[in-house]
Amino acid sequence: MLRCAQGDGTTSNTVVAEELGVQRGTVAKWRSRFLLDRLDGLLDEPRPGRPRTISDDQVETVIVKTLESSPKDATHWSTRSMAAEVGMTQTAISRIWRAFGLQPHRQESWKLSKDPQFVDKVKDVVGLYLAPPERAVVLCVDEKSQIQALDRTSPTLPMLPGTPQRATHDYKRHGTSSLYAALDIATGKVIGQMHARHRAIEFKKFLTTIDREVPEDLTVHLVLDNASTHKTPAIQRWLVAHPRFVVHFTPTSSSWLNLVERWFSELTTKKLQRGAHTSVRALNADIRGWIKTWNENPRPYVWTKTADQILESIARYCTRINDSGH
Repeated sequence: MLRCAQGDGTTSNTVVAEELGVQRGTVAKWRSRFLLDRLDGLLDEPRPGRPRTISDDQVETVIVKTLESSPKDATHWSTRSMAAEVGMTQTAISRIWRAFGLQPHRQESWKLSKDPQFVDKVKDVVGLYLAPPERAVVLCVDEKSQIQALDRTSPTLPMLPGTPQRATHDYKRHGTSSLYAALDIATGKVIGQMHARHRAIEFKKFLTTIDREVPEDLTVHLVLDNASTHKTPAIQRWLVAHPRFVVHFTPTSSSWLNLVERWFSELTTKKLQRGAHTSVRALNADIRGWIKTWNENPRPYVWTKTADQILESIARYCTRINDSGH
C-alpha cells in the first residue's frame, strides 16, 4: 500500500507486483481491500476452523509439570498420565510437547572428566590432530576387548520386500577375542592384531608390531587412554628402550578424544553387530579380512574442532547443568 501511494506514475498493479516479487492478483486484492475499508481492510479476516480450546495457562501447566515433577507411579510422564493429570486429551499433550521440544520418554547419558590435567591433555591430543609434527606418524591406539564369537541358534532369514532381515534373539557363545588397533590419522590405515587376552604382555607385543610396521626414520606419536595395561613397568621399560615412541594420554573418561574409537564403532556396526561366528578362529579371520579390505581403501577421519572450541563447549554445558539446580 505504501508503494501504491507514492503517486509517481509507476504504481500500476503490474509494476508494483514485479518490484515486490508478488503476484499481480495479490496487489489487486489488498489494494481493493484498502480502498473499501481503509486500514481495517489490511487486517486478517476471521479464519475458518474450530476455535482454540486450550488456553495459555493450560499450556504453561503442562510444561511446568513435565519439567518439574513426575507421576507417583513412574519416573517420567507419558501422554496418557499427563492427560489424566491435567484433564486434557493425549493428542493435546503430544502437540504441546512437540511444540516445545519435550521428550520425557528419552534419556541420554553424559560424563565429565575429573582429570586434573584435563585441559592440558585436550590441548595436547587435539594439537596432534590439527597440526601433526613433521617426519612423524600419529597413531590412535586402543584395544577392543572381549569380542564375542556368537552364532545364532537358527539360520538368519534374508531380507524380503516389506520384511527386514530376521535373526533369532538367542545365540550360542563360542569364546572371545581381543583386537588391538592403531589408526593412522593421516592415511586412515589401521594396524591390527588379534589376541586371546588383553594384558600388558599383549600390548607390548602390539607395540613391537607397530615398531616393525612404521618406517624407522619416523617418530611415532601414540594417543592412548589411561588403561592400567598401558602404564605397567614393563611397558615403561619398553618405551624407554624405544625413544622414537612418544605417548600422549587422553584425559580420564574421555574416550571420545581417541579417533580409533570411531573406527571401532564402524567395525561394530558394519561387521560384528549382525555377524555370526561358530568359533574364535572364524571371528578373528573375519576381523582380519575386514581390516584388509579397509586398508585397501582407507578413509581418514578429519578432526575439525580446536581445543578452545571444545573447552568452551564443555564450559557452556557445565553452566547449563549448574543453572538447572542439579
